[in-house]
Amino acid sequence: MWNRTKITTLLGIQYPIFLGPMGGGFSTASLLAAVSNAGGLGSYGAYTLSPAQILEAGLEIKALTTKPYNINLWVSDVDPDLKNYPQEKLAGIKKLYEPYFQELDIPMPELSGHITSKFEQQLEAVFEIRPAVLSFIFGIPSKEVLQECRRLNIKTIGAATTLQEALLLEEGGVDALVAAGFEAGGHRPSFLKPAADSLTGTFALIQQLSARISLPIIAAGGITNAKGIAAALCLGADAVQLGTAFLACEESNATAVHRDLLFSDAGAKTVLSKSLTGRMGRMIDNRIASQISNQTEVLPFPLQVQFMAPLKAAALAKGKTDLINFWSGQNTSGLKYRKAAELMAHLITETEVLCKSAG
Repeated sequence: MWNRTKITTLLGIQYPIFLGPMGGGFSTASLLAAVSNAGGLGSYGAYTLSPAQILEAGLEIKALTTKPYNINLWVSDVDPDLKNYPQEKLAGIKKLYEPYFQELDIPMPELSGHITSKFEQQLEAVFEIRPAVLSFIFGIPSKEVLQECRRLNIKTIGAATTLQEALLLEEGGVDALVAAGFEAGGHRPSFLKPAADSLTGTFALIQQLSARISLPIIAAGGITNAKGIAAALCLGADAVQLGTAFLACEESNATAVHRDLLFSDAGAKTVLSKSLTGRMGRMIDNRIASQISNQTEVLPFPLQVQFMAPLKAAALAKGKTDLINFWSGQNTSGLKYRKAAELMAHLITETEVLCKSAG
């Protein structure tokens, strides 16, 4: 049976289909529940949330599903070079972006580099909730954190963009790995080398990992339909993780403009850019990403996010969609479902048909 894999056994789920954990406010309890209740693994991206907000989300999730689900955090949620960031650099980068603020007729925000990591405090909330899974990106938690997860029977899943990262995660003692190909939407979770030097494709990465790694592997990046699921499983993945296809569903917290773009011809052209957040991520092509190259220095994460937040809000209010980072994976062809339950039902049925026909 195609749906009986190391992952489904490990997590006690029916189908090896994961909802990509969308941070930045895109996750909702209803989207998570739609996937978990259909037999997959729903996920909630919580890296921007306070501990109190995580606890609140946990209550909302538990009101909608009794099935296993995943909470996702960022091990590294503040760039190291933000500490003591030179004021002259800050002023220069603000000057670079000034024309966009002038175009929208809004003032440039006052910024402070005094931003501290939320990760340790967020973990305390996650341990109180006790989800079936804690997934994380941008590094590996300490041995003490992983030991506490095991004590609480929380399975841990790390993300790798290269074989070297996967080997380090396996050595660290995680329970499973996400093979994050460069086709995936959102931020690139590289942590050993810069994201620009860690751009292996999903299907190549699956094969590299399956040849060397004994842990269950979850394929992520460019997979939006049953054909992608079947191909990933055939190449050695134990599960798949879909982000963009679920981001396009009404249950996500993406704006209607964002969701509509994913179904449009504009969604077919994506770029990798750090120009809007400070860390490289895949988004629908936009004017800022085109004009500010990845070789241009921008503010460290998450200061760049704070800097761009008022511009993003004003651009959305004024319909200037070419100034906004609309996250998207590289493959939006064939997207047609706007309800998560309908998408899950289609994925399960069609994958079953494909796997049976393949014999």
